[in-house]
Amino acid sequence: MLRRLPRALPRLPPAAAAARSVVTAVPLAHVEVGDRGDRPPVVLLHGLFGSHGNFSTVAKTLVRRGSVKAGADTRCPEPRRQPPQPADDLRSHEPGCAAPPDPPGHHQVHPPGTQHGGQDGHDAGLAADLVERLISVDISPVSSTPVSEFSAYISAMKLVKIPDGLSRSAARQLADDQLRPVVQLPQLRQFLLTNLVEVEGHYTWRVNLEAISHHLADIMNFPVFHEPYPGPALFLGGSNSPYISSKDYPEIQRLFPKADVQYIKGAGHIVHQDKFEDFITAVLNFLPPP
Repeated sequence: MLRRLPRALPRLPPAAAAARSVVTAVPLAHVEVGDRGDRPPVVLLHGLFGSHGNFSTVAKTLVRRGSVKAGADTRCPEPRRQPPQPADDLRSHEPGCAAPPDPPGHHQVHPPGTQHGGQDGHDAGLAADLVERLISVDISPVSSTPVSEFSAYISAMKLVKIPDGLSRSAARQLADDQLRPVVQLPQLRQFLLTNLVEVEGHYTWRVNLEAISHHLADIMNFPVFHEPYPGPALFLGGSNSPYISSKDYPEIQRLFPKADVQYIKGAGHIVHQDKFEDFITAVLNFLPPP
């Protein structure tokens, strides 16, 4: 199950909210790698605190080894009243903007013709006409709140203080030192630090921490669906991560009757970073042959 999470927006006064009510979904900004040919594209959707750069090496490797076309999304920042719909994302798969992305959901990969279901109100079966098969990377179709440490990470990021005038490398090192007591895994800190940007001489986070924090319960929750997704599905987890648990198997089986669950030994939540070659192998083994 590949999630697209609601856009986290700050609260608006009534007049502004009414004006925004006419805003519709924006095109999906993305980066394309390789030539499509006659095969459906592989669509990769990054996760919370992520950007298209997280999957750029994965996309290039899949193109080189799997003879496919890959694209990574970079969410446009224009506000919208309603969260993006999964069908909108694929049907409007065209360049939209080049601004820094705001945060969508969890780490995920979408193999040929693949798309996410749920988290924004669609039944999984609704994706069947667009999605040939799908992979969920280290996430289950259940609430992630009991196992998530994102609330602590957000609090730590809010407390980071960086003086003006530092070089980018010095700023990253200082932020890394300040995050270390809470975010103990070095690779996870480096992932979060990809969001540290310099704007007019000041260092700030490009993700909206206040909005994410305010809506974190909604982001980590998962709605109730009734119609299953009929295509092949792979739930690919890290053996050191709690995000795909045996307790989730009944719900995975209910919503994805053709699903297989696999774990990559030694990988945490950021599976493709921890065990890159094993991750690529698992994805290519799941894709149909060229």
